[in-house]
Amino acid sequence: MKKILAIIGLAAIFSTANARQNNEKHLLKEQYIFPLQGEHVHSSSFVILPNGDLLAVWFQGSGERKADDVRVMGARLKKGSKNWTTPFLMADTPGIPDCNPILFLNHSGKLYLMWIAVQANRWENSIIRYKTSTRYATDGAPEWDWQETLLLKPDDSFAEEVEKKFKDLPENPMAWAEYAPHYDTQIITASKDLLKRSIGWMTRTQPLLLDDSRIVLPLYSDGLNFSLAAISDDDGETWRPSLPIVGRGPIQPALVEKRNGDLVAYMRDSGNPPSRVHRSVSTDRGESWTATTKTDIPNTASVEVLKLENGYWAFLGNDVDDGRYQVSLYLSDDEGESWAWKTQLENVPDRSEGFSYPCIAQDSKGLLHITYSYASKTGQKSIKYLVVDPKKIVR
Repeated sequence: MKKILAIIGLAAIFSTANARQNNEKHLLKEQYIFPLQGEHVHSSSFVILPNGDLLAVWFQGSGERKADDVRVMGARLKKGSKNWTTPFLMADTPGIPDCNPILFLNHSGKLYLMWIAVQANRWENSIIRYKTSTRYATDGAPEWDWQETLLLKPDDSFAEEVEKKFKDLPENPMAWAEYAPHYDTQIITASKDLLKRSIGWMTRTQPLLLDDSRIVLPLYSDGLNFSLAAISDDDGETWRPSLPIVGRGPIQPALVEKRNGDLVAYMRDSGNPPSRVHRSVSTDRGESWTATTKTDIPNTASVEVLKLENGYWAFLGNDVDDGRYQVSLYLSDDEGESWAWKTQLENVPDRSEGFSYPCIAQDSKGLLHITYSYASKTGQKSIKYLVVDPKKIVR
């Protein structure tokens, strides 16, 4: 069934008929943050500000890492408003692509914007940049107080952990030519290179704020094809690396905290088949992580996870193993041991449309706010924004 699109100002609100016939009750709002347009837009993030505004970011330009005009854009949904503001510039490194922005508030309410500057047009050369603001209750972009680069220098324990954890993984089922270097060996060797393990770490998903001043920021590397966390014990002033989250292709980790204090990372699968969401656990508040295991959830594109105010967990992602044409929301009442409720937010079986890189937050009323990238069948793109009532899913 085709969606009926109506442009209202700068927002486009459309029908929910696309394979979501049962979603009308819990899907409270659905719109584009800005009208469909020809530039490439991707990788959104947003934060609910103390005054009730929503501030969203994404990257936009003529491409991704190879397009030097890519910049970080933003828009604001003022409290009580039905439509998002006209997009405005949030960050731009001249002549270098700026990608994968995230927004979050630290424990004291300071706003952080983090993103990657893709040097030499290669993901594995990316560096993390960030800005902070305490003056963000404005109509446009925040007034920035500080800008810095987040630099990490994993020591030799990083390489030791990689070699150790590869031994914990199941035997690699993929075939290899007799004269070709084994995948595991290549990654172990690369992890011993100080430069390769120090650069190329990239943002994608929200950090986890623990109950003191610790922030655990999930990062991943396309060069090493796995993940780690940057840890701050002073509310974002300084950062250091955790030990790596090792597996064959676990990237873009999304973090959640269990009642016992353990941290769980769910990750996109960028490794060998079958394509499934990866999972890893930290029992020491993000310092070290188990070798990843694959869950039963299919995945090739993106994941996000959130602990709700009632203790339930929400998982959001592309739960298919062959593309980005489906996005589903899962809910668990047993900390991810099972997912008793599932609803499809998007499903286009002919794969003519794409949805990916979600972000999710819960407001003071218990409603879930969601954004993700949208690509139409004609190639035009925007960022979609949804509001979902989880109480109408769990019955």
